[in-house]
Amino acid sequence: MTDGAVTETARVLVAADKFKGSLTAVQVAERVTAGLRRVVPDVVVEALPVADGGDGTVAAAVAAGFERREVRVTGPLGEQLTAAFALRDGTAVVEMAEASGLQHLPEGVFAPLTATTYGSGELLRAALDAGARTIVFGVGGSASTDGGAGMLAALGARFLDAAGEPVGPGGGGLRDLATADLSGLDPRLADVDLVLASDVDNPLTGPKGAAAVYGPQKGATEEDVATLDAALAHYASVLGPQYEDSPGAGAAGGIGYGALIALGASFRPGIEVMLDVLGFASALSRATLVITGEGSLDAQTLHGKAPAGVAAAARAKNVEVIAVCGRLALPPEVLGAAGIRRAYALADLEPDPARSMAEAGPLLERVAENIARDFLT
Repeated sequence: MTDGAVTETARVLVAADKFKGSLTAVQVAERVTAGLRRVVPDVVVEALPVADGGDGTVAAAVAAGFERREVRVTGPLGEQLTAAFALRDGTAVVEMAEASGLQHLPEGVFAPLTATTYGSGELLRAALDAGARTIVFGVGGSASTDGGAGMLAALGARFLDAAGEPVGPGGGGLRDLATADLSGLDPRLADVDLVLASDVDNPLTGPKGAAAVYGPQKGATEEDVATLDAALAHYASVLGPQYEDSPGAGAAGGIGYGALIALGASFRPGIEVMLDVLGFASALSRATLVITGEGSLDAQTLHGKAPAGVAAAARAKNVEVIAVCGRLALPPEVLGAAGIRRAYALADLEPDPARSMAEAGPLLERVAENIARDFLT
């Protein structure tokens, strides 16, 4: 053994997030396993793909044994699309990006003022129809900045202008909001434990709010950002300002605020919730080495992303953690402080970013071979 201190009876837990644009979390686990076994054929490997509440959350739940349920919903531009949620033993995992995510916009097309979260509300309703008593609502990667108004409308709320007509879709429509009627919200919501799972703790409005920080990613110009921020502030003045500055209120274009103020949601860091839901503690108890990772290990990783959550949980049980990534932008001392013994990057094998992404699978297998030599032989 050249580097680590893992015994001959090593049991490896692969608990990594997706490499965005290259590999799903399931594919990451498959490639790492293949590489490890090329060097140590009889190594025991358990795969537990993870997610932090953003895109890929439903896939991670399905990989952990949840049932995938599909439903037709309204996309961010009003089009019909097929979205999925996951269900097991009365717990539903709902990913807002499945219905209202940026991935549903045509390439180069944005609708910062009019994109809606209506489909996310339809997904939540489908989970209620399926008998869910607990709903983990993963929010991130949204195409909209509507404060969750679309979601709430799909669940029975009414948002009316001064003439008593429904306001237009998206954050832009909230400028005309005169009254908000929440009396028609689905009554089943009162009996459900709804957990808002996000890695974002931004407030709803202001310089760190939903529009200012994330609006530009959704095609918002400076003028659009100002319009949306003012519209969200007006929306909060109508619904109630008590959650406007709450952690998570600004998540996914303000859908966090809508869930907190109208649906009785509680906010928890997405990776913490998902590790609980996926059964990470049980898998960790069987492991002598954990391999985690995501596409880019950088400063954002330390703020609630999956590898940081996995490393923190493993360190609490004195289990060593190795990370894999496409690109590494953290020095060893920072990795160590986060509980990560060492990180292996695809960029070390293929420095050209385009080729590294295109060949991520084979490169990751080679990285895993190196991990096996360093820690398992």
